[in-house]
Amino acid sequence: MKNCFARIMLFAVVTSVAAQQKDNRPSEAWTAIRAGSLIDGKSEKPRHDQVIIIHGDRIESIADAAAAKIPADAKVIDLSKATVLPGLIDSHTHIFLQGEDPAQGGYDVNILNAPLALRAARATVAAKRALEQGFTTLRDVETEGAGYGDVGIKQAIEQGYIPGPRLLVSTRAISTTGGYQLEGYAPELEMPKGAQIVDGPVDARKAAREQLDHGADWIKVYMTHRSWVGKNGELVSQPTLTVEELRAIVDETHGWGKKVACHAYSGIGLHRALDGGCDSIEHGLDLDDAAISQMLKQSTWYVPTIGVYYTDWAPADTSGGKRDRLRASAHEQSFKKALKAGVKIVFGTDMGGIPWTEPIAQEFSRMVEFGMPPMDAIQSATSRAAIMLDMEGKIGVVAPGAFADIIAVGADPLHDVKSLENVQFVMKEGKVFKSQN
Repeated sequence: MKNCFARIMLFAVVTSVAAQQKDNRPSEAWTAIRAGSLIDGKSEKPRHDQVIIIHGDRIESIADAAAAKIPADAKVIDLSKATVLPGLIDSHTHIFLQGEDPAQGGYDVNILNAPLALRAARATVAAKRALEQGFTTLRDVETEGAGYGDVGIKQAIEQGYIPGPRLLVSTRAISTTGGYQLEGYAPELEMPKGAQIVDGPVDARKAAREQLDHGADWIKVYMTHRSWVGKNGELVSQPTLTVEELRAIVDETHGWGKKVACHAYSGIGLHRALDGGCDSIEHGLDLDDAAISQMLKQSTWYVPTIGVYYTDWAPADTSGGKRDRLRASAHEQSFKKALKAGVKIVFGTDMGGIPWTEPIAQEFSRMVEFGMPPMDAIQSATSRAAIMLDMEGKIGVVAPGAFADIIAVGADPLHDVKSLENVQFVMKEGKVFKSQN
C-alpha cells in the first residue's frame, strides 16, 4: 500500500510540474500578412487582398481581407502593394562551388588550393545569399570534394548558428573510375576526385550506404561525364555507371526511403539512368523521344538547369566551343519537347557552376523564353518541387499547415517574371530575414 501511495504521489507531482511548465511557456507569436496579390504556389490564378495568419512557424489560415480575423496580439506586416508567393525552391545547387573562373584554374584550384574551412565559410555566404533572394529551400547536389561539409552547413542552419535555406543534401556524389575530375595530371599521381569513385555493384551499394549513413537526404549519381560533338554532328556523352551498378544504388537508397538524382546529358548514360530507376534526371541536355517516353512512363522528374549552359563558352572555332553551343541548342529543344509531352519539370539552376553573386531567379526567364507559362515556372519552383522532395503541403505553398515560408516582390511576376530576381521580403518558418522596410 505504501509503494502504491508513493507512486500515486510521484505521478501527481510530475503531472503538476509538467502542467506548470506548460503554462509558463511563452505562447507562439501570431503574425498577419496583408497581401495585395497572392500566388499560393498551387492555384492557377492569383488571389487579391488576402490576409495570411501565421502562428509560430506555420500558416494558420488565409482569408479575404474583408473577412479575416486577425488575433489582437498579432504583428501585422503590410505587403498590400506587393505580390506574395511561397518561398522558392532551387532543386539543383552546389553551395561548395563559387563559379570558379577557368582563367584562374577553375575547378581544380577549388579542390587543390582552398582549405576546407575556407570552402565552408564560402558555402555559408552562398546559403545566406540564396535565402536573401527568396530561396527558402535548396536541394544541394554534391559538395565537389568537400566531403560531408553540406551536412555540417545544414546542421548549422537548423541550429540557428548561420542564416540559410532549408537544405536537402547529397554529400559526396558517386561516379566511376575515369568518370570525374581531377583529370589530366601525370598518370603516376593519385589525384583527389570531386566525387566518390566506385566500380562494380557491391562497391556502388557500399558507397550509397556510407553516404546515407553520414546524412545524405538524396544520393547524386553521375551517369555521364565528358561530352563532345560526334562525327555526325550529334552530342555524344561518355557513360559512367552500368545499369547494374546504378540499380544497386537505387535499390539501397529506396530501401532507406530516399531518392536518387542522376546527372545525365545524353545517349547511353541517359538511358542507363532511366533503366536503372533514377528518380530525377539532372540537366538532360539531349532527350530523345525514347527517353521522354520512358520518363513519362516511370514518372521521372526533370531538372533541366538551362542557364548554366550559356556561360563560359569556349571560342566558336574550337572543339570545346562547338560542343558548348551544341549543348545549349540541344538543351533548348529537349526542354521544349519535354514541356510539350508533359514531363514533370522542376526548377534548378546549378548555382555554384554560376557565381553566387548572380541572381538565382534568372532561370525563370530562360524557362519562360522556351515556352513555359510563368505560372508553371513558378510552380516548378514551389509546389511541384515540394512533391519531388517529398514535402508536399509543407513547403512550396501558402496554405494552412505549411511552413510559413513567404516572399514578396514589387511587381506581378506573371507579367514580368524577371521581377522574381528582386525579392523585397523573405520569411522562413515565420522569421523575417529580409524586409522591404
